[in-house]
Amino acid sequence: GALQISTRTKPRTLGQASRRPEVNYDDLMTLAPGAEKIDDPQVIRQLEIQARYSGYIHRQSAEIERREKYQNLPLPTETDYHAVRGLSAEARQTLTRTKPRTLGQASRIPGVTPAAVSLLLVHLKKNRRAA
Repeated sequence: GALQISTRTKPRTLGQASRRPEVNYDDLMTLAPGAEKIDDPQVIRQLEIQARYSGYIHRQSAEIERREKYQNLPLPTETDYHAVRGLSAEARQTLTRTKPRTLGQASRIPGVTPAAVSLLLVHLKKNRRAA
């Protein structure tokens, strides 16, 4: 059938249209008359997958870059983990006992959750601003 796209949320580009789950390669070709068609079904499937997940992949890549940036962020040896708001008792005890030197080391300690690492990062940034 013909491709039906709501006018209220109509995509402005082929890239935007290609991210929609109801839109496939053949639909896109009807929106781009004169474009060179691909005949290989495996290539078409790969293009559809890449288009659908491009936003997710971009967000994940940005998250990985952000985490790598903070891997080597030093944790001061005098850090009082009891002063870090929101940390669980287990995380406080574990961090106090192990005394990680960097945020990356702290993130790899069993019992220290990603949420705890985020709280540590907020605490470090807040203390740097106050200093």
